Amino acid sequence: MKVLSDIGLIGLAVMGENLILNMANKGFTVTAYNRSTDKVESFINGRAKDKSIRGAYSIEALVSSLSTPRKVMLMVKAGGVVDNVIEQLIPHLDKGDIIIDGGNTHFPDSNRRSKYLESKGLLYIGTGVSGGEEGALTGPSIMPGGSAAAWPAVKDIFQTISAKVEDGTPCCDWVGEGGAGHFVKMVHNGIEYGDMQLICEAYQIMKDLLGMSADEMHAVFADWNEGELDSYLIEITRDILAFKEDGEPLIDKILDTAGQKGTGKWTAVSALEQGVPLTLIGEAVFARCLSAQKDERVLASGILSGPKPAFEGDKKAFIEDIRQALLASKIVSYAQGYMLLRETANELGWDLNYGGIALMWRGGCIIRSTFLNKIKDAFDKNHDLTNLMIDDYFVEKLHAAQSGWRTVVATAAMNGVPTPTLSSALSYFDGYRSARLPANLLQAQRDYFGAHTYERIDKPRKEFFHTNWTGRGGDTASSTYNV
Repeated sequence: MKVLSDIGLIGLAVMGENLILNMANKGFTVTAYNRSTDKVESFINGRAKDKSIRGAYSIEALVSSLSTPRKVMLMVKAGGVVDNVIEQLIPHLDKGDIIIDGGNTHFPDSNRRSKYLESKGLLYIGTGVSGGEEGALTGPSIMPGGSAAAWPAVKDIFQTISAKVEDGTPCCDWVGEGGAGHFVKMVHNGIEYGDMQLICEAYQIMKDLLGMSADEMHAVFADWNEGELDSYLIEITRDILAFKEDGEPLIDKILDTAGQKGTGKWTAVSALEQGVPLTLIGEAVFARCLSAQKDERVLASGILSGPKPAFEGDKKAFIEDIRQALLASKIVSYAQGYMLLRETANELGWDLNYGGIALMWRGGCIIRSTFLNKIKDAFDKNHDLTNLMIDDYFVEKLHAAQSGWRTVVATAAMNGVPTPTLSSALSYFDGYRSARLPANLLQAQRDYFGAHTYERIDKPRKEFFHTNWTGRGGDTASSTYNV
């Protein structure tokens, strides 16, 4: 073991422990610290025994054990806890030392912390880490941002411990300044919400409308995982459906209420703030909220009635329609996520590498899939691509999937099976491809009741008009502004 450690890590929950073990397994020496010192003792004498990992029982001892520039990674609960630990660290650090926040932090907090620590001569990295406990141990996707001057000091550690794609390229690269790293991780998590809900809707259609067993659905997901939908989430869904407890599918014994930690909500709120129609991810968040209202839903099920699902047709052909609907909706989800990345980057002055982000998501993370190769190709061809749906490859896939997609959404609606994300994805697709939407009527309504003005198709853009619709309203218009 080296005399001084390469990096220190605070927070010995499952992600923290596994990242330390990953670093040690890749040849780095790490100092582990936790506020509860008994956790340090247990870890050092347990999973970390005989590895290049040392324990520290105080902040001062942790910092003293590190080579310069000192690098301290925090894997603690997001929010005020991070700020508290940072304040404990500052008195013991010197100019140029680096604090790394690897938790699920909201990106405005990383923007703030980056400026704050730089004002004190220190450097800050806010990095997304995706892949769960397995990824943390064997190779996660890592999305660092913050103080650019800190990147050379941590690059070797991060890229060595990260997941690798087929050619050995690490799923880790510098994202941008301030909160860029945590922002990209937030959008990743939002897309994860969407992907998971889409899969759940496909599952419910097969279960409730087609009457398929868990074993039958397992076979379908196993088949899908060999083709265009090949991904980590399809893979684990396949495995979940095959898992038995006392000879019965465990999935049928799990209560239908979903939890969430807030990153999906942050993504939806950011989209509202930017005016980006992130409809699919928004519906995925609300689907979790609706699932949590279990008691109300049980009560309502005895009061509100609807059609009883009954499928008549070619089941095999309809399963292929479901696959196409899932693929098309997945394209929409990523297209919307990348729109949010672009709009926020433009506002905050970040120069994001969109193809590089897809590369970082190709391995280690929860949304990893072969699908991401095509996103990287799209942005390699056109860095200024405004929407993934108009890339040649995705145009072809959307057109090919459209018939099955519409069949699934319509059939589910007629049979009373809820498909919030599949349906919203199709509505967004139809809205985005429409040269004319009914917003002309909406603007007329706004002008009628509030004198909010409107533009005309026979006049230049940005020229606004008001009409005295009733003859009693006068000609004075409200000031024109957009939120």
